[in-house]
Amino acid sequence: MEKAINRQNVLLQHLNPSSVSIYSTNPDSSSPTSLYASACAAGDSAAYLRPSGFGDDVVIVAAYRTALCKAKRGGFKDTHADDLLAPVLKAVVEKTNVNPSEVGDIIVGSVLAPGSQRASECRMAAFYAGFPETVPIRTVNRQCSSGLQAVADVAAAIKAGFYDIGIGAGLESMTSNPMGWEGSVNPKVKEFEQAQNCLLPMGITSENVAHRFGVSRKEQDQAAVESHRRAAAATAAGKFKDEIIPVTTKIVDPKTGEEKSVTISVDDGIRPNATVSDLAKLKPVFKKDGTTTAGNSSQVSDGAGAVLLMKRSVAMQKGLPILGVFRTFAAVGVDPAVMGVGPAAAIPVAVKAAGLELDDIDLFEINEAFASQFVYCRNKLGLDLEKINVNGGAMAIGHPLGATGARCVATLLHEMKRRGRDCRFGVISMCIGTGMGAAAVFERGDGVDELRNARKVDNLHLSKDAPYK
Repeated sequence: MEKAINRQNVLLQHLNPSSVSIYSTNPDSSSPTSLYASACAAGDSAAYLRPSGFGDDVVIVAAYRTALCKAKRGGFKDTHADDLLAPVLKAVVEKTNVNPSEVGDIIVGSVLAPGSQRASECRMAAFYAGFPETVPIRTVNRQCSSGLQAVADVAAAIKAGFYDIGIGAGLESMTSNPMGWEGSVNPKVKEFEQAQNCLLPMGITSENVAHRFGVSRKEQDQAAVESHRRAAAATAAGKFKDEIIPVTTKIVDPKTGEEKSVTISVDDGIRPNATVSDLAKLKPVFKKDGTTTAGNSSQVSDGAGAVLLMKRSVAMQKGLPILGVFRTFAAVGVDPAVMGVGPAAAIPVAVKAAGLELDDIDLFEINEAFASQFVYCRNKLGLDLEKINVNGGAMAIGHPLGATGARCVATLLHEMKRRGRDCRFGVISMCIGTGMGAAAVFERGDGVDELRNARKVDNLHLSKDAPYK
């Protein structure tokens, strides 16, 4: 019996924070074994209270992006990829006064550029942004979720103790690196149907989703119009100013070759006057009798984004305001022929891992690769339309493949900050080419310590999803 009591005391000493007294049932007690737990309607909330005191959770202190511009025709058509990435890398450290030399790693999501070339461009961008040679950088490619994967990789590395501060970023210049298959295809692919489906054009997978799950052309066009309406309203209200870093670059006149210096600070693909009747006139792009058009698909775009993450204790030590808390991440596989259903599969996994239910999520950023898959996922999960893409999505803002995840983090967390205490949890998700989906759960930064729906309980217990340390 004595041995068991000693073991419990040792365990509780590990669990007790060294400098935070909110865990003591008696504020005057100096006992290392006294702590209280909180429960909330969103599930067993001790996991969300405990890390705040222990300083061992991963937080986001800055998230910025460039404007997103139409590839080949927009504001970044003459801008090098590294000149897109450098401004957002510079912004996340300058605006937080973090010493660049303290960054343990920079991970950049990117999809289309040749791997070695893009890796070199990212390293060059880090130097442009003022990072010393001692700070490493690498790229990651999980197709359309690459930017989110970069953020998740940094969060995981911080949690593992590899370093305390890192940057997850995303970059894509679809002007410089258009989509396309280079080289030959292995004849063996003919023996495996799922492998063959990995080669399907993304637009065909959109048509497959629409056909298989009965998503009408009208539903798709309505979703596209709503995306433009919300994005236009957000732009007019100045909502994106908090997340967009202006980029000074050049525009070259294709006829005269004349160069003009410009500063790009507004997404240039938004069409405020889009209507369902106008979109209905557009012809299907991928299938003669199909429903996927240029109007109800994501825009091909150029852009970049960066997210600065660190251990909570480090952020507290530096006195940095916490924009958000990284909670969980999940990547799942789905049928490549209907790859667009990925969010419907990934979101429940990530939300469950956070100890939450779908109804606990206050905001969703679901990438609108195609209206067909967006509408399907929204309907499949039974989500409230007023919680999803409240400032528009990729059909209006754009989808620079590797940068989209980082863009979504910036958009989500800044919107959650604006909404305050009525918005605690947010989810980002996207479908992934070749048949996958990814999702991550975030918590608003200033909502951790004072839970709006918490009550004190007298019994001592650990959260069911709090890791044992």
